[in-house]
Amino acid sequence: FFPEQLNRFAGFGIGLASLFTENVLAHPCIVLRRQCQVNYHARNYHLTPFTVVNIMYCINKTQGPRALWKGMGSTFIVQGITLGTEGIISEFTPLPSDTRHSASLCQSSSEIVRDNPGILDCVKEGIGRVVGLGVPHSKRLLPLMILTFPTALHGVLHYVISSIVQKLVLFVLKRDNSHNLSTESSTSVQRILDAYFPELIASFAASLCADVMLYPLETVLHRLHIQGTRTIIDNTDLGYEVLPINTQYEGMKDCINTIKREEGMQGFYKGFGAVIVQYTLHVAVLQLTKIIYSTLLQNVP
Repeated sequence: FFPEQLNRFAGFGIGLASLFTENVLAHPCIVLRRQCQVNYHARNYHLTPFTVVNIMYCINKTQGPRALWKGMGSTFIVQGITLGTEGIISEFTPLPSDTRHSASLCQSSSEIVRDNPGILDCVKEGIGRVVGLGVPHSKRLLPLMILTFPTALHGVLHYVISSIVQKLVLFVLKRDNSHNLSTESSTSVQRILDAYFPELIASFAASLCADVMLYPLETVLHRLHIQGTRTIIDNTDLGYEVLPINTQYEGMKDCINTIKREEGMQGFYKGFGAVIVQYTLHVAVLQLTKIIYSTLLQNVP
């Protein structure tokens, strides 16, 4: 019974640490990254983690810590809705249930500066936009039909890339672990860690590869989703003041051509430094969790 209880404790703790990193610790990086992606005004593209950390410090100093945690409540609501939707999809259809990334893109406007947004605003605005009620009228607001293709394309590509990378990394790690388990020197501590960490490392590598490879498409998608919503964002050059989003893209192709013409190829990678910070934090937490559990398990009689 004791080894089974120990395994359950280890699995719960390691999973909780990963969940905390993905949804809480990484949130400021995601907020800043999305603001950089839609900020066509910006002269500083924040391609490196050094400028990202600096602008985070400036925003925190001028607006307070809450500025970097915008949309935290709506993130958990969207996660809950997404998990429920995934459960229904996987239960009644043979389709893959990975709709999380597309759902998170649809809430991008909720995570950017607004005047005291309510915790359910992301749901209310999403339903309002689909039905056509309650959303401020704007000729620049793109019809959902125009947004459907790029959103679906991004979701499918993200799922395909992450699935391939995850299976590949898992195969390599489990092959290595099988060699280690066959040796006499393998300890019970190592066996418990080997049971859980390959899954986390594979999931981490899958998300990282998909996010990096699809970053230009994500930039385009955010700009299309945010257009016409009367959203304002932080000035990512100065760290204070706010800027309106007044783009007039006609669709995905026009958005790509405009970014390429006015901002250059690097314009597709605005805020990329935040991705580096986000995944560096994730690596640090995974490593710290592994060290803590190794220490705890070794002290268990």
